[in-house]
Amino acid sequence: MRGEGAWLIDDRGRAYLDCFNNVCHLGHAHPDVVEAIACQAAKLNTNTRYLHDAIVTYAERLTATLPDGLSVASFACSGSEANSLMLRMARTHTGRSEAIVLDWGYHGTTQELIDLSPYKYKRKGGKGRPDHVFEATIPNSYRAPAEWPAEEHAKRFAASVAEQIAAMAKAGRAPGLFLAESIPSVAGQVFLPDGYMKEVYAMVRAAGGICAADEVQVGFGRVGSHWWAFETQDVTPDIVTMGKPIGNGHPMAALVTTREIAASFDNGMEYFNTFGGNPVSCAAGLAVLDVIERDRLRENAAEIGAYLVQRFRQLQARYDVIGDVRGQGLFLGIELVEDRKTKAPATAFARRVNDGARARGVLIGTEGPHDNVLKMRPPMIFSRANADHLVGVLDETFAAVLAEEA
Repeated sequence: MRGEGAWLIDDRGRAYLDCFNNVCHLGHAHPDVVEAIACQAAKLNTNTRYLHDAIVTYAERLTATLPDGLSVASFACSGSEANSLMLRMARTHTGRSEAIVLDWGYHGTTQELIDLSPYKYKRKGGKGRPDHVFEATIPNSYRAPAEWPAEEHAKRFAASVAEQIAAMAKAGRAPGLFLAESIPSVAGQVFLPDGYMKEVYAMVRAAGGICAADEVQVGFGRVGSHWWAFETQDVTPDIVTMGKPIGNGHPMAALVTTREIAASFDNGMEYFNTFGGNPVSCAAGLAVLDVIERDRLRENAAEIGAYLVQRFRQLQARYDVIGDVRGQGLFLGIELVEDRKTKAPATAFARRVNDGARARGVLIGTEGPHDNVLKMRPPMIFSRANADHLVGVLDETFAAVLAEEA
């Protein structure tokens, strides 16, 4: 098997348009990243006890993409490692273990992160919500009560966080951490109501907690309008974690925080990661930043993403099974329902569309609590021709599945 640009080629030579794998942020086997990795590996790669210029250069370049105040970077090898470090910092800084998360959130594979991930602890094999974790409602405007005015969605959904803080206070406890993906992904590509994060961050900080943005899936310009999805909510987190697309397939991750939190974490118990921030990883990370900037890929994500949303809405006008279309940049979802009034999830239909698209050479996925949201995260180099091919295959697949059911 091999990858090239937006395409994956299987062992028989068949090509698939990859609209799901957001690790290959710039497309599979991007030549600039391949060259950067190979050149640095030929010079030096070692553990991070040895100093090298690339880690300083990369930290400076990375923090320059973030709002003022987020200025101290640490490096790891996966999003899970970055979130584990975030949790250590939050607990050290606040002295509290209590955390508020969003229902159906997912933040990593270690046990401490599974404990913060309703997507894991509420499903098969999970042991339920731990005592130190408090769960707020998914702020999904599509499934908000019909009587809620749209302009009140942010405040209404944020009230769920206020309820968790009140429940803690009643038990003599207080939040140490609010953790959420800036766009909840496994929850079904859920775009937060405007103003939601401002409401939540203010109440969490007033209670003495800190706010962390999990940008592992949605960061590095994928939303098009900004480098980071939290910026669309006009907030600045206390900690930001990053992973998946950071090295275009090279295993790398990062955390960026404030000087205040970094100083409180500097208590004698060092953070050391053998491979986090090694020379080859930093070379890969720098190449990714270079290509995003040089090739104006944020602008491409915004343009092609808007075009895809428009085309998806044209499909929605023809297929009643499409209940909602949502997306920003190249982070997109189509929610399928059995009835637009009841919004009963069309889980089986979504699975058949997913399988049918794959059979026709396009890779997408399904997510959400009912697994009824078609999930698409194509590479940042996605072209209009790629977009037309994706829409054409979806159109053909919807028609075929409906014909089979007739």
